Amino acid sequence: MPKISKSSKNKPAVKAKKIVNTVQKPAKVIKKPITIEKKIKAPIKISKNYIPKDTEKYMCDKHLSFFKIKLTEWKKELVKANNEALYHGTMDDNSVSADIVDQASSYTDKTVEMKAINRQIKLISKIDQALLRIKDGTFGFCAETAEPIGIKRLMARAVAHLCIAAQEKHEKDEKVYADD
Repeated sequence: MPKISKSSKNKPAVKAKKIVNTVQKPAKVIKKPITIEKKIKAPIKISKNYIPKDTEKYMCDKHLSFFKIKLTEWKKELVKANNEALYHGTMDDNSVSADIVDQASSYTDKTVEMKAINRQIKLISKIDQALLRIKDGTFGFCAETAEPIGIKRLMARAVAHLCIAAQEKHEKDEKVYADD
């Protein structure tokens, strides 16, 4: 079969031209040193009797510094108390007493003291978590809703990580599951 081709007489032929732009580069390249400025925050100095106020910007540097100092001092006190209780306290072994009532009393005292120490260890863990939140900038804001927790609540319980509404919801849910 013969090939049928359309004639190109009706279409004008377009020739493409390549246009090359040449840009002269400077003979010498000068490298400018780039200086990256890191903002190093100077430690905030606050007085020992400073108390955060609601009129100040929420979780400003003063507030964060105040709570950091408060939490680290609280942690030091707890660690010191735990060490004294564990190594120098009333944890003597009186269970070799001949009287069975004395042994039971000693055992009960040790159990109560160990429970208190365990609670303090958990509290130290919460303090460490709060210090990490100060470091990463999330301290003072609810972990669930991201709303401000509030200065008064943080003054009462510096390791709080939930706002009052979220804490109440958490406690209600906990109660529901405990009843099941």
